[in-house]
Amino acid sequence: MSAASASPYGFKEWSLVCAALGSGAQSIILRKGGIHEGKAGFWWRHDRFFLFPTHFHGQTAEFPWTPHGISALTEEPDALHRIGYFAEVVSKHQLTDWETVLRLKDLHFWTETTLRGRFDYSESAGISLAFLRIHRLEKPWVFADEKKFGGCRSWLDLPALPEQTALTPVLDEARHTATADALAKALKPHGHSHST
Repeated sequence: MSAASASPYGFKEWSLVCAALGSGAQSIILRKGGIHEGKAGFWWRHDRFFLFPTHFHGQTAEFPWTPHGISALTEEPDALHRIGYFAEVVSKHQLTDWETVLRLKDLHFWTETTLRGRFDYSESAGISLAFLRIHRLEKPWVFADEKKFGGCRSWLDLPALPEQTALTPVLDEARHTATADALAKALKPHGHSHST
């Protein structure tokens, strides 16, 4: 896949989550949304986006995943951002049944307490799930910080993408299909969710 066909949007997520997605250890994101999402709340506005790592210092307590290499958490200077992965949404679901969320435990590394807080975040309990196909950039994309990248928002407009940047799937077809099957099984029993 060529980056030339990629979307210019970025999705802000903890650096540990980005590392887990980029390693193939996880293929889903569970989201409550940022405080700037508006009255409508969070939804998967874009189906193709770059993972934009954020360095929340308390993430190891809420997402206790151990990367294979220290480089997975290497932070750039404050003036720079490093993009290493591109995501395509395979399916998206709004989960309104807590038991369904619990059945996803083998597909992610968030703690139950963290997810419960996200699930109960608003008056209408629920959490947004996206099942992703992750691609690795052949060469990390590094660019300067801008004021528009700050704040508690999920979606960002990114600078112009460098030319001739190749993208390679993190998981091969067999592993991707196995993960999709595991997700379908977790969502199916007694689930109260809708998807697109």
